[in-house]
Amino acid sequence: MRVVIQRATKASVTINEEETRSIGKGLMILVGIETADGSEDITWLANKIVNLRIFDNENGVMDQSVLENGGEILVVSQFTLHARTKKGNRPSYVDAAKPDISIPLYEQFKEVLSKALGKPVVSGEFGASMAVKLVNDGPVTIIIDTQNKK
Repeated sequence: MRVVIQRATKASVTINEEETRSIGKGLMILVGIETADGSEDITWLANKIVNLRIFDNENGVMDQSVLENGGEILVVSQFTLHARTKKGNRPSYVDAAKPDISIPLYEQFKEVLSKALGKPVVSGEFGASMAVKLVNDGPVTIIIDTQNKK
């Protein structure tokens, strides 16, 4: 699994130009799933995300997690995170898992992340046309790939 984590003052996703789901202060997470990903990756990543100390403490030092500061999380599926761009100018997405694999893993990721956070996470809709808005705080942007966790 590959995620792009952005510290946000607010973020939202509008699905099919109709329904908008939003958060205030917290994390906006784009998640891409590969065929090799599984439950172990989900558990490791969810715990890493909620405990990642990227929020300022009272002294302005990044020393608090979203779990500690009571922030929210918005998760959006993003298969393009697995784009191969080495050859030619048209990205290849052969590393991204097909929907029959990625949808159940995406749903499991949201459940495990919600449990680790102690409250529901807000999410986009897998495969839908979405418009994402973000006010990146800092800016702080972190990329984590579970293939590089060891």
